[in-house]
Amino acid sequence: MLTRNPQATFAPYPADLQQFMNVHKARESRAWLSSWKMLRPSATPLWSLPDLASQLGLGGLSVKDESMRSPLGSFKALGAPIALVRLILRLFPSLSFDPQRLLAGDYERQLDNFTVISATDGNHGRALAAAAQSVGCRCAIVLHAHVSQEREQAIADYGAKIVRISGNYDASVTEAARLAAENGWQVVSDTSYDGYEIIPCDVMQGYGIIAAEIVEQAGNGAFTHVFLQGGVGGLAAGIASYFWEIDRSGRPTFIVVEPQQADCLYQSALRGEAANATGSVDSVMAGLACGETSPLAWKFLQPGVDWFMTVDDSDAVAAMRTLAAGNERDIPIVSGESGAAGLAGLAALCRDSRLAEQVGLNAGSRVLLISTEGDTAPGMYQELTGESGQSVRSRQSAWRHDKRCPECLHDQ
Repeated sequence: MLTRNPQATFAPYPADLQQFMNVHKARESRAWLSSWKMLRPSATPLWSLPDLASQLGLGGLSVKDESMRSPLGSFKALGAPIALVRLILRLFPSLSFDPQRLLAGDYERQLDNFTVISATDGNHGRALAAAAQSVGCRCAIVLHAHVSQEREQAIADYGAKIVRISGNYDASVTEAARLAAENGWQVVSDTSYDGYEIIPCDVMQGYGIIAAEIVEQAGNGAFTHVFLQGGVGGLAAGIASYFWEIDRSGRPTFIVVEPQQADCLYQSALRGEAANATGSVDSVMAGLACGETSPLAWKFLQPGVDWFMTVDDSDAVAAMRTLAAGNERDIPIVSGESGAAGLAGLAALCRDSRLAEQVGLNAGSRVLLISTEGDTAPGMYQELTGESGQSVRSRQSAWRHDKRCPECLHDQ
């Protein structure tokens, strides 16, 4: 399903939104995270896929590969740690902590009794657990019934206390807030709710680093269309706001994609306000299986995103396989269930000439996708694609060697 957002505007980035998120803070966040041991020292690749672009009838197609951001395997490695650092700086101003030294663990003695907590579908919780371990504080993560044991173990490996509940993601958010109030812990969530906006804003601000890298790699105004994953809306808000601010009134067309059964952003576009999903929420796209729109994220998406659409789980699986396959001209890419959602949406639109025309996709379009995760659940990835992530990475390495291009970035 596809719907146009009638409230979207191409006016310059509003000053009231700039108070929440801006390019300056994104650059500051990038500097603070630059020495964290869990992140690669350079930008993640921006792959160009000329053959797939041709097959879809596009002028160009690029994929920002967040699977290579960190051993954590996803873009969440940018949001949780920067939110944790900013939280600690606010709570302990008299101690004059240095942000980079915080992540190096230099102040672990002062933070030994400090505890953070969050709900998660997997990737955010894993990133928060890793950041807490680096900082030297304690961490508890609330998991709902549909989070796999594989994802639970990946979080526990970073020393987090795991709390299981029987409900869905939204119930886990409520439980995390309850436990925090009961125990004097601090919630570091990537979704906002009534009275809780500062930390989710910090999380979203971290995602602006992705956009900053893209501008450096491809140039400002390089893309006509940008496809962004839905979820509660944080990633889309963090990236769209950055492009919107630097491009002013010439920003690209933004299309947000989410699972059909977790359509909270699609419903928000229909109603003109932050809304809940109408389906079961459970989806193979685990990172996007969210039932409630983040009200804070919606402040950015309502005026800044042009189209909202939903896709079937089968579309996402097909997109995973397409990216993994590669060919002589297109590098193989390890993209997980949620990571491939953007391509799932793009492919669905390009299959229907009427829909493609509506959103302006044609031979002159230059499209950007964000592959937000790799095989963060390796067993699930292999089950869905028929090949292990390691096998795809081996073929990717061979492709790069054959092209004699160690990084093969955008203009390969």
